[in-house]
Amino acid sequence: MHIAWLGKKAPFCGNVTYTREVTNSLIALGHRVTLLHFAQEEESETEVVLPYLYRSQVYTIPSLSARKSLTDSLRELRPDVVHASLTLSPLDFVLPEICQELGLPLVATFHPAFDRRRRNITANTQYFMYQFYAPCLALYNRVIVFSELQREILARLNVPRTRTVVIPNGVDTEKYSPGFSDIKKQLRAERLFVYMGRLAPEKNVEALLKAWQQLDFGPQVKLVILGDGTLRPTLQSLYTREMGILWQGFVSSEERRIEILRGADAFILPSRVEGLSLALLESMACGMACVATDVGADGEVLKGAGVLLEPHQVTAQLRTILPVLVEHPEFGAMLGQKARQRVLQSYTLKDNIAHLIKTYEHMLHPTMATAAYDF
Repeated sequence: MHIAWLGKKAPFCGNVTYTREVTNSLIALGHRVTLLHFAQEEESETEVVLPYLYRSQVYTIPSLSARKSLTDSLRELRPDVVHASLTLSPLDFVLPEICQELGLPLVATFHPAFDRRRRNITANTQYFMYQFYAPCLALYNRVIVFSELQREILARLNVPRTRTVVIPNGVDTEKYSPGFSDIKKQLRAERLFVYMGRLAPEKNVEALLKAWQQLDFGPQVKLVILGDGTLRPTLQSLYTREMGILWQGFVSSEERRIEILRGADAFILPSRVEGLSLALLESMACGMACVATDVGADGEVLKGAGVLLEPHQVTAQLRTILPVLVEHPEFGAMLGQKARQRVLQSYTLKDNIAHLIKTYEHMLHPTMATAAYDF
C-alpha cells in the first residue's frame, strides 16, 4: 500500500513524534510512505517539501503556492491513501476538496487537546478548535481520534460517528521498557522526578514548579525539566538549580530520553488540557510511577495505574503526593509496574498500527470489512 502522509518533521512536538513512529512502523511492515511536510530543504524520493511562511510547535502558515504544490504532488504520486496528521494549517481545510478532485481516500488524525469539563479558559479555547474544525472534519473519509471522549465531542458537533475511528496513541514497548540507567549517579541525585514536554501555558508546568519550590526537598532530590517552549526563559529564571531543578532543554537523542525515563522515580504531567500524551505513555512503558491531571484521554489511560490530579488544584495536590513518592520508593515501584502493564494491555504501537492498516483497508475495500473496528 502507498500512503501519502502529510505531517510534521519540525519543530519538535507530539505531532512530530506521532508522524515519525507511525510512518516508520508502516515502512517496516513493507508499505510505501511518502512524507509531505513543511520545510525549506530539497525533496527526496520519499519526501515532498511544502513551502511555508511560518511554523511553530502549534500551527503552520503555508505560502501561497503550497496548495498547488500539494495538489501537483498528490496527482503525480497517486497514492492509495492520503493521511493527514493535521498540522493546524489552512491546508487542513482544503485537503478534502483536493482529494475528492483527485479521487483519493483521505484520513485525518485530529490532535488538539481537550478537557471534557472545560474548567478553564485554556480548555474553552481548545473546545473552540473542535468547533472550528468540525465542519471540515465531516468531509474527511475517516477521522482518527485518541479516545471515545474526543469522538463524543465531535459527534455533538455533527461529525458523523461512521467517519470517526478511535485509535489511541501507541508506544514501542520493546524500545521504551524498564532497564538499567545510571542517570541518578550522573545528576548526583538520590531521588529523581521528570517533566517532559513543551513549556507552554496549557502544560501548566509552573504549578509543578511552585509545589517543588514550596516542598524544599534538599540537594539530593531533583526535578528534571525536559523540553523547550515560550515559557522556558521566564520559568528558568524563577526556578533555579539551587531549588534542585535541572533544566535540560529539548533533548533530541531518543536514547538519552529513555535513559532518563528508566532511571527516574516518577513522571509528572500537570497539563490543563491534553489529547493523549505520548510522553505519558513512554514514561509508563519504561515502568515509571506517573502522576498526571485528569484531562483529555490521560485520565482513562492512568486510572488505576497511577495518580490522577484535578487540573485546578495541581500545586496543592502535588504538595501532598510528591513527599509520599520521595519517602516511599516501594509505592512508586508498584505504580510503575501497574503503568507498564496498562501500556502492554492497551497502548502498544504494534496494535495501533494494525488498527490503522485495518482502517485503510476498510476504506479501500469496504465489502471486505469485518465487524466494528474500534478498540
